[in-house]
Amino acid sequence: MDEEAIPILRVTDAGRAVRWYARLGFTQQWEHRFEPGLPVFTEVARGRVRLFLSEHEGDALPDTLVYLRVRDVEAVAAEFGVPTEHAPWGPEAELRDPDGNRLRIGTPTQ
Repeated sequence: MDEEAIPILRVTDAGRAVRWYARLGFTQQWEHRFEPGLPVFTEVARGRVRLFLSEHEGDALPDTLVYLRVRDVEAVAAEFGVPTEHAPWGPEAELRDPDGNRLRIGTPTQ
């Protein structure tokens, strides 16, 4: 098994969040509820990058920042209609998901 870190992001509506992350190329892997009507805990993945999205109030706070490295940040920026900034290590774009979680997305040039 490869070791990894998987960020947990707080969401208020997992279905809405899964659809939003699909625009970034993520696909839902699975969904869990302890029983009907209880909060959803789900995973989305884009290649080897995985995120847990949780409706459980105690799992994470809104306004979390996650950095994602992608092959083509310009395509992501175009999809969301946001500008790219040129940092010394390469272009980056900033996004906020529907729950206020921040994503800084970049394509390293080195």
